Amino acid sequence: MAPSFDFSNRWMKETQKGSPVVVTMENPTFSVVEINGADAAFRPVEKTRGKNAKQVTWFLFLKAYHVIGCVTWFATVMWSLLGAIKKRLIHREGVALESDKLEKGKVLFRVIKVFLVSSLVVLVFEVVAYLQGWHFRNPSVHIPRTTDLEGLMHLVYVAWLRFRGEYIAPPIQALSKFCVVLFLIQSVDRMVLCFGCFWIKYNKIKPKIDGDLLKVDDIEGSACNHPMVLVQMPMCNEREVYEQSISAVCQIDWPRDRLLIQVLDDSDDESVQWLIKTEVTKWSQKGINIIYRHRLVRTGYKAGNLKSAMSCDYVKDYEFVAIFDADFQPNPDFLKQTVPYFEDNPELGLVQARWAFVNKDENLLTRLQNINLCFHFEVEQQVNGAFLNFFGFNGTAGVWRIKALEESGGWLERTTVEDMDIAVRAHLNGWKFIFVNDVKVLCEVPESYEAYRKQQHRWHSGPMQLFRLCLPAILRSKVYLIPS
Repeated sequence: MAPSFDFSNRWMKETQKGSPVVVTMENPTFSVVEINGADAAFRPVEKTRGKNAKQVTWFLFLKAYHVIGCVTWFATVMWSLLGAIKKRLIHREGVALESDKLEKGKVLFRVIKVFLVSSLVVLVFEVVAYLQGWHFRNPSVHIPRTTDLEGLMHLVYVAWLRFRGEYIAPPIQALSKFCVVLFLIQSVDRMVLCFGCFWIKYNKIKPKIDGDLLKVDDIEGSACNHPMVLVQMPMCNEREVYEQSISAVCQIDWPRDRLLIQVLDDSDDESVQWLIKTEVTKWSQKGINIIYRHRLVRTGYKAGNLKSAMSCDYVKDYEFVAIFDADFQPNPDFLKQTVPYFEDNPELGLVQARWAFVNKDENLLTRLQNINLCFHFEVEQQVNGAFLNFFGFNGTAGVWRIKALEESGGWLERTTVEDMDIAVRAHLNGWKFIFVNDVKVLCEVPESYEAYRKQQHRWHSGPMQLFRLCLPAILRSKVYLIPS
C-alpha cells in the first residue's frame, strides 16, 4: 500500500491554532512507487514517453509530406513516359513524316494513353478492394451471394471479378503458355548452337578454299587473274572516324587497276563534307582509284545510299563489292583472305568477316557488348554458316557477289534492317553464305549508354516488319533448311 502524504492532517496536529489549511499540488515533480520487498526499490522503473498534440501534428505533417512526395514522383514518371511515347510516335526526333504517318502516330499515342490510364484505374480499384478485405482465400474465382453484398462498390467489384475471370484471365494464361513455349524453343536453339560450336572446335571445321590464295606481288602491274572489286564506304556526319577508315581502306593490298573505292557521303554538315572530300582528294593524288559521292536528297538512308551507288554505269564492270561502315578499319590483306572463297564456287553469294573491337575494355558497357557480340559471331553465325550456309548479313565487313545482289532485288528501302532484308532474299534465291571467323575487321562499340541505346533501336526496330514482309516468300520458297 502506498504511504499516505496527508499534509493537512499533519499541519493540524502540529499547530492547534487558527483555521485548517488544505494544500493542493498541481503537476507534482515526484512519483509514487509501490515497493514490494527489499530489492524492489532498486529495480529500474519503466518510463513511457507521452505524446502531446504538437508531436502528433508534426508526425501527421511528416507522413503527409512523404505521401505527397510519392504521388509527385509517380506523376512525374508517368508524365515523362507519356512525353517520351509522344516524342517517339509523333515527332520521331526530327525525322520528317508524311501526313498519313503522322495521323497513325497520333492514333497509336491515344490508344497507348487510354490503355495506361485504364490500367492505373484498375490498379487503384484492385488496391482499394484488397485493403477493404474483398479478397478470398480460395484461389478460384468466388462470386459472393447477393445477401453478402453491401453497397455499390461490392456490386462493381463482383462484376469486375466475373469479367476478369471470363475474359481477361484466359488470354493472359494463353499468352503466358505461349511465352513459356517460346522460351523453351529459344533455350533449345541456344543449346543446339553451343553443341554445334563445340563440334566445330573439336573437329576443326573451317571454310575451305578450292584454289590457292591470291598473291599480289606487283600492285602496279596488271593482274588479270584478280577479279574487279568495288569497295563502298557509306557514312553520314562521321567527323571522328572518317580519316582513319578511309586510310585503312585505301591501303588494301589489291591491284589498283582492279579496285575502285566509293566514299558514299550522306552528311548534311557542310564542314564534314569538306573534310571528307579533302581526304578523298589526298588519296586520289597518291594514285588510289577513289571517288566521292554525295546525295542531295537522303531518301532511304543507308539502303538508299547503297542503292544509288549501285546504279552507276561503271558498276557493271565489277564482279564483287565489299562494304565497310565509317568506323571499320580492314587489314591490308582483307580482300586476299575473302575473295578467293568465290573461286570455283558459283553458288556463293556472300563472305562475311568477323568484327574485332578496339575499345572492348574501355568500361563495363563495352565489355558486356563484347561478350554479347562474341557469342553472336563465334556461336550463332559460325554454326549457321557451317551447317546451314545461311546467316544474317551484318551490314559491313562483308564481300558480296554483285550478281547475287541484282538477282535478289538489290537494296530496298522498305525496312531499317536492309542488311537482313537482302540476306533473306538472297538465301531464298538459292545463294549460299560463308562466315570466316579468322578474318577480323577492327571497329568500335558504343562507349556511352545513349549511343548504345540508339544503336540497339536501329538494330531491333525492323526485324518484325521484315518478318511480316518476307513471310509469304518464305512459305512459298523451295529452299531446304538443311543443305544437301
